[in-house]
Amino acid sequence: MHSHLDSCPTLVLNADYRPLSYFPLSLWSWQEAVKAVFLDRVSIVSEYDAVIRSPSFQMKVPSVIALKEYVQPKARPAFTRFNVFLRDRWTCQYCGTKYRTHELTFDHVIPKSRGGTTTWENICAACQDCNLLKGNYLPEECKMFPIRKPLQPSTIELQLNGRAYPPNFLHESWGDYLYWDTELENG
Repeated sequence: MHSHLDSCPTLVLNADYRPLSYFPLSLWSWQEAVKAVFLDRVSIVSEYDAVIRSPSFQMKVPSVIALKEYVQPKARPAFTRFNVFLRDRWTCQYCGTKYRTHELTFDHVIPKSRGGTTTWENICAACQDCNLLKGNYLPEECKMFPIRKPLQPSTIELQLNGRAYPPNFLHESWGDYLYWDTELENG
């Protein structure tokens, strides 16, 4: 029975009914979700048809839950390789081509050997070919300028970028809370 339930992840919403994060999507295992229900930390918003049972209890597996206490998102996201790629939307900032994570590297716009720092404002996603071509040159020397000036993104910007990359599994009960690539009509 557990293997069937392992394909029933639970979407976790903040107390304002927005996902805690979009990329990676805020998901809990069914066990974590059920435990949170019993500890009265979450409200069940939607359920799967799957039922879990014990000798004295049964309940449907939650497909969407909302935290009862609001979790304040961090104002400044962590400076990580993944977040740089997410900010740059997995696009080489020199040739404009999209790549998979393992095909990208990051480039110091001003090379470290020329006084550049490893900061949001000096790092951008680059494919290996462009990174090799740019080498140790300043942008003006090789006429290679980033498409978008590298800046520190906000958590909201990364959340919005993450919405463009839905996970492999999306349960239909999640649609009202994710709005993947949908435009709301003016009415």
